Amino acid sequence: MESRLNPTRREFLVSSAASGIALVTVSSAGCQASGDRQLQFASLTAASEELARLAQAKGLDSSAAWSWAQTLEHCAQSIEYSLSGFPQPRSPLFQRTAGSAAYGFFAWRGRMSHDLAEPIPGAPVLAASDDSAIALARLRAAILRFEQWTGPLQPHFAYGALDKREYGLAHAMHLGNHFSAFRAKA
Repeated sequence: MESRLNPTRREFLVSSAASGIALVTVSSAGCQASGDRQLQFASLTAASEELARLAQAKGLDSSAAWSWAQTLEHCAQSIEYSLSGFPQPRSPLFQRTAGSAAYGFFAWRGRMSHDLAEPIPGAPVLAASDDSAIALARLRAAILRFEQWTGPLQPHFAYGALDKREYGLAHAMHLGNHFSAFRAKA
């Protein structure tokens, strides 16, 4: 006999299962690679201060798969897409369930953890050049543009709709996660 769930119950079950998977995934992603400084930024201003410190360093030690320039370019892409739209968003169901749960967990914890070598779905391949000056200027311009933005924000490809404060925190945590893989050389 076929079991029929009413739509409300089905949505609840899918949502609960996806949320559980997201929290398990997020929790296991919390196992950090050696060299991770586990930086926490509550604002883009705080993240920008660390960006300036790292940019002024005579050299950087890194545990990241991407170069400093590629990391900066990736972070700029993320901020730019919050204004223009992400190229390949996840489904609305994913955004409302697993994505929303992941954002909530990161916000509660005060920091993000994700695969630091995973590109934004559909984003252009990161440049192979190691010209960090160009990438640094792009990221700084993206941060400034976001801070001055008064128009509507586009849904995050995984987290879904975020308001300006939530997006600012998401960007700050994203920068913190990536910057955690870099240290100024002594």
